[in-house]
Amino acid sequence: MGKIRVSYKLFPMTYAPILNLKIRRASDRGHAHHGWLESYHTFSFADYYDPEQMGFRSLRVINDDRVAAKGGFPNHPHRDMEIFSYVLEGQLAHQDSMGNERILNPGEIQLMRAGSGVRHSEYNPSQHPAHFLQIWITPHTRNLEPAYTEWTPPPSSHVSPKTLVISADGRDGSATIAQDASVYLLKLQAGTATEHQLKKGRGIWLHVAKGSLLLNGNLLHAGDAACIEESAFLTILGNENNTEAILFDLN
Repeated sequence: MGKIRVSYKLFPMTYAPILNLKIRRASDRGHAHHGWLESYHTFSFADYYDPEQMGFRSLRVINDDRVAAKGGFPNHPHRDMEIFSYVLEGQLAHQDSMGNERILNPGEIQLMRAGSGVRHSEYNPSQHPAHFLQIWITPHTRNLEPAYTEWTPPPSSHVSPKTLVISADGRDGSATIAQDASVYLLKLQAGTATEHQLKKGRGIWLHVAKGSLLLNGNLLHAGDAACIEESAFLTILGNENNTEAILFDLN
């Protein structure tokens, strides 16, 4: 395999190296193909089991799903989990036992609190493939009342490189989650940078959804992830246009 060449002259900046940064490459994930569904599992899920990959703090599941036209997940139950989906391409139709029915488009997030028990279905209503991330976070309390909410990008021509989309307190217009977790959506162009300060006692998981970026000088491509569990200052730099990533700051 040839070396990946990155022109650092295009991105003149300084950063502090992170000594205990752990990187999980896309190729190391679990993989399942069911015809209508192709899924890559960052952590153990369904038939994929790795005792070393059971989650990260309260983050339990990151499934990178591609659903064929008119394919989908039939009605099924969940409980005691905060579940959200982020649409990257195509459309995702959601229906649940709380009476919610919605078609999500790229850039939109739907968050469902399974709590004491809920049923839902998800399918691709279009004639084109759909690509989305489904993410599970364990709540701080069991048997909560089920709930549903959404986060939609603001109607603005300016896209922030780092946007808080989910939090424990709903600050800055974010959706609310029953866990001490802050979830940020990163949208970067080549040469665009953003930063994040990880406080003592917390952990960061960064998942690259599209494109590629440099995390304190470490090159990560789509499907790659990195984590750190000590105080650190993160510098995140877009390595190509239209890069998207999700950053989890977890207790």
